[in-house]
Amino acid sequence: MGAVEDPSIALPSDPRRLDDLGDQPRVVIIGGGPGGYEAALTAARHGADVLLIEERGLGGAAVLTDVVPSKTLIATAEVLDQVSTSEDLGIRDADDLSHPTAQSLTVDLAAVNARVRELAAAQSADIHRSLDEAGVQVIDGRGRLLGPDEVEVLDAAGQQIARCRAEVVLLAVGARPRELETAACDGERILNWTQLYGLPTLPEHLIVVGSGVTGAEFASAYRALGSEVTLVSSRDQVLPGTDADAAEVLENAFTRRGVTVRSRSRAAAARRTEDGVVVTLTDGTEIVGSHALMALGGIPRTVDLGLEAAGVRVKDSGHIDTDRVSRTSVRGIYAAGDCTGVYPLASVAAMQGRIAMHHALGDAVSPLIAAQVSSAIFTSPEIAVVGVSEEDVRSGAAQGEVMVLGLETNPRAKMQGMREGFVKLIVRPGSHTVIGAVVVAARASELILPYALAVTHRLTAEQVAGTLTVYPSITGSLAEVARRQALTLED
Repeated sequence: MGAVEDPSIALPSDPRRLDDLGDQPRVVIIGGGPGGYEAALTAARHGADVLLIEERGLGGAAVLTDVVPSKTLIATAEVLDQVSTSEDLGIRDADDLSHPTAQSLTVDLAAVNARVRELAAAQSADIHRSLDEAGVQVIDGRGRLLGPDEVEVLDAAGQQIARCRAEVVLLAVGARPRELETAACDGERILNWTQLYGLPTLPEHLIVVGSGVTGAEFASAYRALGSEVTLVSSRDQVLPGTDADAAEVLENAFTRRGVTVRSRSRAAAARRTEDGVVVTLTDGTEIVGSHALMALGGIPRTVDLGLEAAGVRVKDSGHIDTDRVSRTSVRGIYAAGDCTGVYPLASVAAMQGRIAMHHALGDAVSPLIAAQVSSAIFTSPEIAVVGVSEEDVRSGAAQGEVMVLGLETNPRAKMQGMREGFVKLIVRPGSHTVIGAVVVAARASELILPYALAVTHRLTAEQVAGTLTVYPSITGSLAEVARRQALTLED
């Protein structure tokens, strides 16, 4: 999964100005992830001359080492997870009626990971074709600011191979995995989230350090694939910052599936042994496993980007400071994606990139509204949220009424053997406008859309309740909780 080759602009052997090669690029984008390539396509559609610089492959981490690979792996795990409960649906192994089918299946992780890499490469190639068809010039190299309106391109050795001026610059350089100095990732036994897809065999016992979104997703997936999993969480509950009821459902699901959760524990170090790893906690406890995944969040790739030379303001965390239309502190320079620290979501990065180009090229633009951002956690069951949270209501940060409806009475959930899940709706008192929602269920990432539309377009609980749904369906519960909410508010 290296960098995408065959860049659409040829570079001279000696450093020259790119404007010597043709028309001066008006928009220069550093980084080819969702924020970068969506911005490039948007700018090209507006008739701008666009140059995109990317050193690790088009699609960035989202396509090559993060979102696409992890969700492909999780899709495989979902199949096994569904089959594992097939006995409840009356499905038996043809050769042995005493065992459900899932226990007769094995995972060829090398084949799974090969498919993961193939899909990531194919998606990257699709992006390259889209950019080429739009007339975007693509350079394989590392971009760096030389000033407010000048960019240089460096090769792998750090040598300048080209430079150019630009009227507009977008920085979309992403983030890299955070690691502990006492737990150096070697890509074999101690891994970060970019290194999992080279494993030839399934880990016998995977120790996941970190109980945020990445840690929870991989703990869920690898347990479904058949690994023993221990999740080390520094908090009282997994998924800190997520809806507490949703986190509780997931913890219960972890317990039922055999995931060991070490709450209120923090990893101090990890070391390789002859045939595995040992993770040492801060209290001295040692956990022995075959592999360790360090899921400790990300660090923005803003070092040596030339931000100081250009005068771009950076936060103490290293993230680029932006406003709601993606502007930095320097006129003509914008930023999008994980390097801004707004939301670590590919969808948000893409929206930031599009907003930046619309603003820079003189279009009317709506700023990014945090309350309208929906997100999902791809565990089993999935968790999806949008808008105001119940914690916001409890803390007084927002005024709202909360209604929860479990899925245990939903007929489609019963048919599918779904054991956990609920829908939660938050509406504004008086107007009954939908301001937030949580869905915990299989495919919650798809089910959140009606509520995201409701939040974005300020629909009321009555309008959601009055929308016809298919019977039987999980979406029936989305309308039912709105119906109950509306009736409660009327009383």
